[in-house]
Amino acid sequence: METTIIETMPCHNQQLNNNSESPEHAAKHVRFARSSTAAAETCQNDAEQHEYQTTSDIQQQIGPQLKLLPLNDQIRELQTIIRDKTTSRGDFVFCADRLIRLVVEEGLNQLPYSECTVTTPTGHKYEGVKFEKGNCGVSIMRSGEAMEQGLRDCCRSIRIGKILIQSDEETQKAKVYYAKFPPDISRRKVLLMYPILSTGNTVIEAVRVLTEHGLQAKHIILLSLFSTPHGARSIVQEFPDITILTTEVHAVAPTHFGQRYFGTD
Repeated sequence: METTIIETMPCHNQQLNNNSESPEHAAKHVRFARSSTAAAETCQNDAEQHEYQTTSDIQQQIGPQLKLLPLNDQIRELQTIIRDKTTSRGDFVFCADRLIRLVVEEGLNQLPYSECTVTTPTGHKYEGVKFEKGNCGVSIMRSGEAMEQGLRDCCRSIRIGKILIQSDEETQKAKVYYAKFPPDISRRKVLLMYPILSTGNTVIEAVRVLTEHGLQAKHIILLSLFSTPHGARSIVQEFPDITILTTEVHAVAPTHFGQRYFGTD
């Protein structure tokens, strides 16, 4: 399987595995999840290590195309609140927007930069970097639209295309109903936005549409919040050059995300 041209981002699972000589070390990475008794701590640590190893194995199977945000307590708390059925809609949207912003920021970090020199107000020269031109976003309607504002908050003038795809209730086959992109989409780097990767069918169909418009899969970075192993694997098997950026790979994805975010649940 071919790998992407983008270098692999550090994986939080790999970091924990590389430093897993003691259960206490692993527990420090998820402080809020500790139990109050030594016995409970041991069980919790074993469960966490199993979860990390499982996710790490999945990432190794899929390859460097799958990138995970470095895990910390802030991200785990946001993931927990979003998954909690008792969370109010106001808190759900607030936490979802925070998590989206983190994913968008890291997605932008995967795009190409070029070196530049600027002059400071004191007259000094400063060696810095700037975005290379030719980036755009594409949201898969409807849940993907929840990520648009986070992208605009970081890149206020960025162009955003849209794709509407719906799955047949009987066959589960995805069908494209609407697609609108910038006319020069084939020459751009695309941030494809879709928060929940369950089966991967919708994303696969969206990428097909983009490639039909002349865009190469290696120029697509898929931004998501949650992914199942099956969804990520299906996408990479179909398009080995794509990059998937997410916060978590778990067998159960919060498929209620779109309905909860827009208040249609």
